[in-house]
Amino acid sequence: MTSFTHKKKHITRIAFTFAIAVAIFFPNLNLVIAAPNDDANIYPSTQAVQQVTFANRVARELDAKDAAQTRMAQQTANKAEQLADQKQQDEIARQAAEKAAAEKAAAEKAAAEKAAAEQAAAEKAAAEKAAAEKAAAEAAAAKAAAAAQQQAAAQAQSAASTTSTSTSTSTSGTSKGTFKISFYDPAVLGSNMGYGGVAANLSMFPKGTRLKISMSNGQVLYRTVNDTGSFAYANPYQLDVAMPNSQIPSAGILSATVEVL
Repeated sequence: MTSFTHKKKHITRIAFTFAIAVAIFFPNLNLVIAAPNDDANIYPSTQAVQQVTFANRVARELDAKDAAQTRMAQQTANKAEQLADQKQQDEIARQAAEKAAAEKAAAEKAAAEKAAAEQAAAEKAAAEKAAAEKAAAEAAAAKAAAAAQQQAAAQAQSAASTTSTSTSTSTSGTSKGTFKISFYDPAVLGSNMGYGGVAANLSMFPKGTRLKISMSNGQVLYRTVNDTGSFAYANPYQLDVAMPNSQIPSAGILSATVEVL
């Protein structure tokens, strides 16, 4: 559009200059035609020269104006191009920033997921370790309980053998009279004192005293005083005999004559 306007103005200027030139030289052309001799004045007048000069000046001013407009149009186009380039660069920068932010967010998410997975794995390992330790402790406790039961059974067997042997042996000693006899199982109470002892009033029977206990059911036991009990203060004529639960008489409480050997 700008190029077409410039061409139109240039054509107009040329036509305008041509018209002025015709107007200046036309009168002289008439003179030459009317009097074709050497004296004819074929040179332009001063006024004609001034008019041509004015026309040239107007043409130069028009050229200068056109050049200024062209420069302005070019500057406007350059500025528009610069703005477009800047806009494109801003868009590229914005896209790069968004991409960087997305990559950063993805990296942070991946790091958080990795940390959560590591923590879950550590918690699982700790739980498995605790379960293994608990299982080992329970196995050890079961083993210890089995060993204790085995020991108790062996002691019971030994006590039964001792009782049987004692029953068949006739031993006499110093009689201390008739006593109330109760029974207890040391293993049930968590004691490892075995089944060869008896609890008594220590003022009457000091620890280490060997006793022959002839019970009312006909069974004779031999025991060594190794403990006492609260019952001994209220009833010094009571003995608490150690015996496996499986061998305790069904009556639970018996009487017996007691001798010190």
